[in-house]
Amino acid sequence: MKRRDFLKVSAAGAAATAVASPAIAQSSPEIKWRLTSSFPKSLDTIYGGGEQVAKYVAEMTDNKFQIQVFAAGEVVPGLQALDATSNGTVEMCHTVSYYYVGKDPTYAIFASVPFGLNARQQNSWLYQGGGNELANEFFKKSNVIGFPCGNTGTQMGGWFRKEIKTVADLSGLKMRIGGIAGQVLQKVGVVPQQLAGGDIYPALEKGTIDAAEWVGPYDDEKLGFAKVAKYYYYPGFWEGGPTVHSFINLDKWNGLPKNYQAILTNAMANANSWMAARYDMQNPSALKRLVAGGTQLRPFTNEVLEACLKATNELWAEISAKNPDFKKSIDAMQAYRSDEYLWWQVAEYTYDSFMIRSRTRG
Repeated sequence: MKRRDFLKVSAAGAAATAVASPAIAQSSPEIKWRLTSSFPKSLDTIYGGGEQVAKYVAEMTDNKFQIQVFAAGEVVPGLQALDATSNGTVEMCHTVSYYYVGKDPTYAIFASVPFGLNARQQNSWLYQGGGNELANEFFKKSNVIGFPCGNTGTQMGGWFRKEIKTVADLSGLKMRIGGIAGQVLQKVGVVPQQLAGGDIYPALEKGTIDAAEWVGPYDDEKLGFAKVAKYYYYPGFWEGGPTVHSFINLDKWNGLPKNYQAILTNAMANANSWMAARYDMQNPSALKRLVAGGTQLRPFTNEVLEACLKATNELWAEISAKNPDFKKSIDAMQAYRSDEYLWWQVAEYTYDSFMIRSRTRG
C-alpha cells in the first residue's frame, strides 16, 4: 500500500510540474522590440535614457525581453519617433512630447510648457497628481501609451549672438526653439525655427539663426555652441522640468504579459530618475568649463520674463477657447502648479536661497 501511495503522489507531483512549467514559460516569452530615439548617440545622457530602459529590461528578464535602441535617423528622423510608434513601424520610442505640437498643442503640456512645473513638481503631478492618467487619456488617440522616462531639470535659455536686455531686442530674432515655446516667443517678436539637435550648430555657425536653445551646459558644450555664440542666457523658462517620454504602441503594450508590463514600467521609472541625477552631476563642471572658455552668462531681465509670461497666458486662453483637450490639461497643470509653489516658497525656496548665499563660505 505504501508503495502504491508513493507512486500516486509521485504521479500527481509530476502532473503538477507538467502543468506549472508551461504556465511559467508562457509568462516569460522571448520578445524582441525596437526603440527609436529622437536623439543622437553623442548626447549620451538624454539618448542614454533609452539605453537604460533596454538594459534594465534585459537584466530583469534574463535577456528574454530585448529592446534594441536606435539613434535618431537610423530608423526614422528624430521628430518622427512618435509617428513610427503610433503606426507600428517600431514598438516604442524615446522622445519629448512637445515635439508634436503640430499635431495638437496638448502634447506639450505633458513634457513642459512655458512657466510650467519644475522637475520634481512634474514628476509629482504625473506620478501622484493624476497627470499620467490625463496624459494617457489623450495619448490613446494616437494609439500609444506614454511613461515618464527622463528629465533634464530646468534648462538654460539658450545661446545668443547679441545681448538681450529688453523685449525690443527680441524683435526679428531668428531662434531655434522647439514646441509651443516658439509660439510664445513669436508673440514678443522672435521668429522661431524648429530644428533637430544635430542641425543646430551649422545653422548657428552660418548665421541662418541668431540664437538657439537646446538643454543645458553638458549637452550644449558637446554640441559646441560656445564656439559660435557668446552669450548664454538663463533660465529656460519654457522648460522648468521637461519630461522625456517613452511611448509604446498600444497594441504592443496590451499584448505583453503582465509581468513584462511591470518590468518595463519599472525600467522606465528607473531611467527617469537616472537621467535627472546624471544631468545634475554633469552640468556644474560643464558650466565651469564654458565660463572659463569665455562664455558670458546672462540672466533674462525681469522685463523679458514678464512680457513672456503675459504672452504665455494669452496663448493658453486662445488655444483653450478652441481645444477642449488642451484646456482640460492646462487647467489641471496650472492648478497643481499653484499648490506646489505655495509649498515650495515655504521650505524648498527658503532653504535653497540660504544655501546658495552660503555656498562660498565653506
